[in-house]
Amino acid sequence: MRAMVLSAGYGTRLWPLTQQRTKPAIPILGKPLVGYVAEYLAGYGCNDIVVNLHHLPESVRAALGDGSKFGVRLQYVEEPEILGTSGALDNARELLEDQTFVVVNGKIITDIDLNAAFETHRRTHALATLVLIPNVNRERFSEVKTKGGFVTGFGGVPQVTDHGTPPLMFTGIQILEHEIFNYIPRNVFSHSTSDVYPQAIAKGELIAAHVAEGKWRELSTLKRYLDISIDMLKERHQMFSAGSGCVISEAASVNHAILWDNVSIAAGAKVNRAVFADNVRIGEGETIEDAVVVPRSLVQGKTPPVKALRGRVQGDNFVVSLTG
Repeated sequence: MRAMVLSAGYGTRLWPLTQQRTKPAIPILGKPLVGYVAEYLAGYGCNDIVVNLHHLPESVRAALGDGSKFGVRLQYVEEPEILGTSGALDNARELLEDQTFVVVNGKIITDIDLNAAFETHRRTHALATLVLIPNVNRERFSEVKTKGGFVTGFGGVPQVTDHGTPPLMFTGIQILEHEIFNYIPRNVFSHSTSDVYPQAIAKGELIAAHVAEGKWRELSTLKRYLDISIDMLKERHQMFSAGSGCVISEAASVNHAILWDNVSIAAGAKVNRAVFADNVRIGEGETIEDAVVVPRSLVQGKTPPVKALRGRVQGDNFVVSLTG
């Protein structure tokens, strides 16, 4: 079965980690985020994958190559102007419109059983099946409204003070029939949950709701990136992850840290709950905690995106605190 991985976003809330690469291309414990998605799809027989590109497209190409190291075959489709979650499908229409296909957001890591979702899709004869999970912590993800196993609409973000049954949220995993293109406008920006599915539902189409179990991790902010990386380190019984060319003094204390490539940490440094981008140098006796650090030269003279957290220059580094 063919699949599409949505990889065109800017990743502004992950800045400055996304200054030189787009969100799906950032490494998570030594593997690009979008690589986890490719391996996930390959595990369910989705070996032919279309990847859409817009922002810093070469960073995704460099991260994935031809897909062979992740067990897939890739075709890249570029968007000169970003087109949204359903506009992206329209732009790749000729590669998808002759069969059932899967679409997955390129910013997630999951072990949700996709075969179970396929079974729901076949059983319901739906135009589309959305994979949903309960939003137990009532995070800021839009609510998906359902009735009798089908999607009826989309609401706002839940209230943290609501202690009733957790609302359902969309995982970014969906199974689609090619007839979905009847509802996707041509050559314009559009989103599936605001422009396509409401129109299809209004015309009587069945949009199945598959409520799944399993791990689902969405890496859209610096804090989520750090928290999820640490959770994965704990699952591997590791205190830190280091990329190639890293040098860590035996006299340094490094706990719950993610080091990209060519990071050095000097004697007496104390590191706890931190992310270090490529080429960061932490000096003797320096303390870094609950922060993301990139070289100052990477962001010097750059204007941070509106949604980005603000940081400070600290020696040769630029440090974004995650405790504020």
